[in-house]
Amino acid sequence: MLDPKSVGGFDAVVNLAGAGIGDKRWSESRKKLIYDSRIDSTDLLVRSLVAADDPPGVLISESAIGFYGDRDVPVTEGDGAADPPDFLSRLCEDWEAATAPATAAGMRTVCIRTGLVLAREGGAMAKLLLPFRLGIGGRLGAGETSWSWISIDDHIRAIRHVIDHPVSGAVNLTAPTPVTNSEFTKALGAALRRPTLLPVPKLALELLLGKELAEALLFTSARVLPAKLEEAGFEFKHPEIASALRDVLE
Repeated sequence: MLDPKSVGGFDAVVNLAGAGIGDKRWSESRKKLIYDSRIDSTDLLVRSLVAADDPPGVLISESAIGFYGDRDVPVTEGDGAADPPDFLSRLCEDWEAATAPATAAGMRTVCIRTGLVLAREGGAMAKLLLPFRLGIGGRLGAGETSWSWISIDDHIRAIRHVIDHPVSGAVNLTAPTPVTNSEFTKALGAALRRPTLLPVPKLALELLLGKELAEALLFTSARVLPAKLEEAGFEFKHPEIASALRDVLE
């Protein structure tokens, strides 16, 4: 356990720890690292916060929209986890469950279920930029997969909003307008002023990333809506994909 004195006295604690989901192909050992780096670190942090003499008023702990699984219908925080579960949905359920001792101790606890974060550096977005900048980017497979996204500015603003408002439990951090991969591709090409004529075959991505990782990251539909965030009065700076990508890239 961490020294309780080192984690006490804060107004809020934000936990974003965990090995990168898409950094490497998914072997069993890689999946174990992804899982353990989240569950173990959250468990350690939560036990330490609960033991602190002056625990924070609020704990914000990362989760992800992978909780919902593959659903091409709108979902909100009121919808349950994927059934049947897959690796990411089980991970998110256990990740959120690791915060339960904080809730039981009376700490306001929020699990932020984050979608695709649009940022120039890091994450899935950074991997997409190079081929698009070279003019060889295109839709992935049939382009029909729904993606739920949020700009990096809105992601940071939403975390601050959740800290400052009496929200608890799961909160979706996604823009209110999910898009298909084809729509995302068109908007990204327009923002970069590059053509997007060449589709990328699904088989090629499965060979590159591994079938399970490609399916989880690129071909799992998610139409996740930020119901609780909007109910708490949050106003998006970038509610539409075109303006979000322009702002991120310019």
